[in-house]
Amino acid sequence: MVPRYARPAMSAIWEPEARYRIWFEIEAHAAVKMGELGVVPESAGKALWDWWATNPVIDVAAIDAIEAVTKHDVIAFLDWVAQQVGPEARFMHQGMTSSDVLDTTLNVQLVKAADILLADLDDLLAAIKRRAEEHKYTPTIGRSHGIHAEPVTFGLKMAEAYAEFARCRKRLVAAREEIATCAISGAVGTFANVDPSVEAYVAEKMGLEIEPVSTQVIPRDRHAMFFATLAVIASSIERIAVEVRHLQRTEVLEAEEYFSPGQKGSSAMPHKRNPVLTENLTGQARMIRSYAFPAMENVALWHERDISHSSVERFIGPDATITLDFALARLTGVIDKLLVYPERMQKNLDRMGGLVHSQRVLLALTQAGLTRDESYRLVQRNAMKVWESDGQLSLLELLKADADVAKALPAEVIEDKFNLDYHFKHVDTIFARVFGN
Repeated sequence: MVPRYARPAMSAIWEPEARYRIWFEIEAHAAVKMGELGVVPESAGKALWDWWATNPVIDVAAIDAIEAVTKHDVIAFLDWVAQQVGPEARFMHQGMTSSDVLDTTLNVQLVKAADILLADLDDLLAAIKRRAEEHKYTPTIGRSHGIHAEPVTFGLKMAEAYAEFARCRKRLVAAREEIATCAISGAVGTFANVDPSVEAYVAEKMGLEIEPVSTQVIPRDRHAMFFATLAVIASSIERIAVEVRHLQRTEVLEAEEYFSPGQKGSSAMPHKRNPVLTENLTGQARMIRSYAFPAMENVALWHERDISHSSVERFIGPDATITLDFALARLTGVIDKLLVYPERMQKNLDRMGGLVHSQRVLLALTQAGLTRDESYRLVQRNAMKVWESDGQLSLLELLKADADVAKALPAEVIEDKFNLDYHFKHVDTIFARVFGN
């Protein structure tokens, strides 16, 4: 993973030493249960845990040196542990296959990663909620196709983001549950040489559920769903990032990323304040989404197992979770420090001469007895004059001066249709739906 986009807690999950520690726990727990069953001496599990209690140092370099000869990582690890523990270590891995260790370990790592990501989402949701409440009634223009549509509030934009990431969190909880399984079923998953109770014991100790049926691997549809969920979260991150980038454009400038003292936006142009954080988030989202596709391709393995998935997961496990962890933290910072400009929002609302109120006039004309087509034509012919004047003309004044409109609507009724507050009468209802208060 690129250190620039990595945070310590998530990175630590994927360090070789952390992986080997999980391997040891799985092997030692399995040995203890096998001892209880009489498959191996009870002294075997005790010897492993006694060594672990007194000398829990993993020599990664030594294991790598053994692997350079054996060309097999699990065998290299078992050989190294045997050198540390002594003869009792020969009872490790009885009836087990490498995937029992590798797959269970990967799922432990993904569960740990999910817990960090859930905490990240909680932080992000708290920041979004604070800004939503702060700008609950801050008027701004809603846009469709990038064009002024009708008024909204900036708080509603934040409420929409909150609801979206709340859904993301719910999906991640489900993905965490689905990935949290353990398989200690031996070669081709038949439990021929390892009792199912060993799997149940290891699963309990590792905080996992048993895999109902494994082949030689835990089914990769679970992993595909996990990484697809990360990809959806990344897409939601990008949606907010793109919104901020648009709002920061010079012609809009309704909000912008915090620009710290001493920060420089361009090597050539001293005036620049660029949305670099959200542009960076867009790039990270592209990368996180790209990891979902190989995870889906991993589902179709040959027969009971091949290792085409292995190299893929060595990439996507760390890269997807580390990048998403960084991205969520970065977006939280962007939202928390986002500079919001209500005056500019109002200026942009007023920029097009009241065009944003056209629908209310249209509806009033239909209610006054005109056909919808006729009502649309009357409003549009005046609206186009305002549009072509670049907002220099007033839609309100043009409508009041239009004899056909005035025949159907008194001036005071037309004026009432330009009341901005009308658009916000249900903001409380929406907030109650989103935030539950």
